[in-house]
Amino acid sequence: MHRRFALLSTLVLATGSAALFPATAAQANVHMRPKPAQHAAADSASEQRQVLQYWTEQKMESAEPLAAPGPKKGMKLTTAAAGNPWSAVPTKGLTSASGGGPVLQAARSGGEPWTAGGAVVKTTGRIFFTTQGRNASCSGSAVTSANKSVVITAGHCVKLNGAFHTNWVFVPGYDKGSRPFGTWAATKLLTTQQWNAREDINFDMAAAVVAPLDGKALVDVVGGQGVAFNQPRRQQMYAFGYPAAAPYDGSKLVYCSGRTFDDFLMSDDLGLTCNMTGGSSGGPWMQGFSESTGLGTVNSVNSFKYNFAPNWMFGPYFGNEAQAVYQAAQTTGAL
Repeated sequence: MHRRFALLSTLVLATGSAALFPATAAQANVHMRPKPAQHAAADSASEQRQVLQYWTEQKMESAEPLAAPGPKKGMKLTTAAAGNPWSAVPTKGLTSASGGGPVLQAARSGGEPWTAGGAVVKTTGRIFFTTQGRNASCSGSAVTSANKSVVITAGHCVKLNGAFHTNWVFVPGYDKGSRPFGTWAATKLLTTQQWNAREDINFDMAAAVVAPLDGKALVDVVGGQGVAFNQPRRQQMYAFGYPAAAPYDGSKLVYCSGRTFDDFLMSDDLGLTCNMTGGSSGGPWMQGFSESTGLGTVNSVNSFKYNFAPNWMFGPYFGNEAQAVYQAAQTTGAL
């Protein structure tokens, strides 16, 4: 039976020190990991100024949904290469956490506003970019990294239909149009070779390196979630994002939570019961998440949904290829 799926950038469903000093096991696998695809973004001060000036509040609010590409006929998906488990611990930022308190939320949620506060309201943010002449949005997360400047997101949130996006910025803590921690311009975009070459849904993962803002690095300002690769499947996860398609409007942070399952249809991805819609793409899936602190470890991202199963979200397995993207990003100078 022919099945269709849709990616989720504002693309709508129509159709820590471990990171700074990698473990020996991780170092042993370096030559086994393919080099990621890399693309220069706003890599000069003048370009960064232009990008930041481009994103007015009106442009962010009017970012349009994009038509998601259908599955490629006859395309054979590959499976993520296995490797040794590796993780980096979360990093606390210098600023105080905004909103919330000790009130805990449901451990199982299909898509509700996050109101418990904690670090996650600072590290998660909206991503804005221009693609094929149109403005769109995704979601992403600041993570622990050697350069303190890495945002993890989905592959189609940096490149789609054969072209890297432009005017790429990350707005952590976005709240109803407010930008409490500023707007951060990307200097480099990275994704897996599999996504870069043929948009293989099993490898829909990416990272961005963002320039310092007012002399400070991103993680120093907002903190960073942990990140992990080659972990066991079927774990309890919390997924976060800024869905912008109905019934959501992109104005607030939304979460889903529950135990993941393996996709038994067309991909090798992880699945989660979740109602988030377009705009949530790239938002983090975290294992070991603490509702009291808002800290966890990113182990996948919102990627796609099957049109016939709107209550399921799928995210790529973070194996060696995803780890190669992260390692390359965290050792890149942020300028």
